[in-house]
Amino acid sequence: MAEQKILLRTVRLIEFGQPWFGTLMNVKRILFFAASIAVSVASLALILRAVPFSEVLNSLSRTDPVYLLLSVFAVALSLLTRGVRWWILLNRRISVLESFHMINVMFLGNQLPFRLGEVARGVLATRRGVPLVTSGTSIIVERLIDVLMLVLLIAVTVSRMPAAPADLTDQASLFGLLALVGFLILLSFAFAPATAQRLMNRLLRAFKPLQRLPMKTMLSHLLDGLQPLTDMRTLLLTALWTLLAWSAPLAALYFSHLALGIEVNYAISVPLGIALTAISIAMPVSIAALGPFEVAIVVTGQLVGMSDADAIALGFLLHGINVISYAAWGTIGLLALGASPAIAFGSMGERSNDGAQARARNSCTSD
Repeated sequence: MAEQKILLRTVRLIEFGQPWFGTLMNVKRILFFAASIAVSVASLALILRAVPFSEVLNSLSRTDPVYLLLSVFAVALSLLTRGVRWWILLNRRISVLESFHMINVMFLGNQLPFRLGEVARGVLATRRGVPLVTSGTSIIVERLIDVLMLVLLIAVTVSRMPAAPADLTDQASLFGLLALVGFLILLSFAFAPATAQRLMNRLLRAFKPLQRLPMKTMLSHLLDGLQPLTDMRTLLLTALWTLLAWSAPLAALYFSHLALGIEVNYAISVPLGIALTAISIAMPVSIAALGPFEVAIVVTGQLVGMSDADAIALGFLLHGINVISYAAWGTIGLLALGASPAIAFGSMGERSNDGAQARARNSCTSD
């Protein structure tokens, strides 16, 4: 009886606090949305302040439709290869086609404010019977692999830049090597999880403030996510599809150069452009990375001797191809999966809150 009263009071407190909590969340969302618009506008103003927009339009008017279509195809291929890779990391718990559609929905969601793409992917996977922890850990491992590829791409590109200082190239090479060694150490822990747990226990005993954090739980989830890679065939397939997943956007940027008739050192411009745009996309505060994406291409252009007008046009062209492709394939993904935007991108907080109330009421009723 006492437990029932506590549960009922909990439900009432949640219901009483909902309007205040909802108002607070709405204010945060409005502020975040406003900040995103400000970042996008400021970034565009920064790169357009000294370049007449007519020159940018003139560069875009030279677009070769054949190379444009090849760039569009390369972006679609990038989505497909990432879908296959995630299917492998999930231990084939869903079909390749479902994984492809979920990846597309993720990229669509990441163009929207609040970047709910990863949340949407996890939600859609659970609707196909994949535990949320499993999908979450696979996404973490996927991100670790992509960070490794990004660091290696920057290290290799910087080391090949003829005008780069020797100290910078040495540091870039060392950073890339450390990233590779770090990932291999994590992978070795997946083969020997008991060793990883023992090292974690020693770390927590040595640094007691860390005991306040769920370090053991995070390590356990990370090792679970890495577990599929302990199979040599899965590891090799993941490596292969990762190379293909990163080769496709490189091809898209290369074809975009050719579409605009831009002649520079492609061996530097293409990988450096993809690396810098990947960093810009990771910025949470912007609208579909509009502004930061173009800034990344302009910085790349300045390093390889490209005119600012051509660099801005290149940024707008590739970014436009990406956004339109993500919107189209993401919409197709939602339709194919039978999911509405509300289901995919709905507030996880509201779902958790509703779930807590439902469980409390059910417990009271059963008692």
